[in-house]
Amino acid sequence: MPDARYAVAAILVAAAVTWSLRALPFAALAPLRASVTVRYLSTRMPAGVMVILVVYCLRDLPVTQTRALAPLAALTVTAGLHLWRRNALLSILAGTAVHVALASTVLAR
Repeated sequence: MPDARYAVAAILVAAAVTWSLRALPFAALAPLRASVTVRYLSTRMPAGVMVILVVYCLRDLPVTQTRALAPLAALTVTAGLHLWRRNALLSILAGTAVHVALASTVLAR
């Protein structure tokens, strides 16, 4: 059985490592707040991530089959509603509802 000094030292080392790992992101981000690159990426990344997600989700979609209608209709509704209303929550919910409705009822056959 380890002695008390060893156990206390192990606890202190674990606490120091845990504290350091939690403080490190804040210390690393402080100089980046004024960075022009970070500001540019913060405005461009959301659209880029969405494009990557759409391409990833639709890459293996067989557009000649009937089962492709649900995702394509949902994508059309989501994009159209977002361009019209500029409300991300509304367009995501409507696109999801269209996809679920078409995939589970009409096109499930």
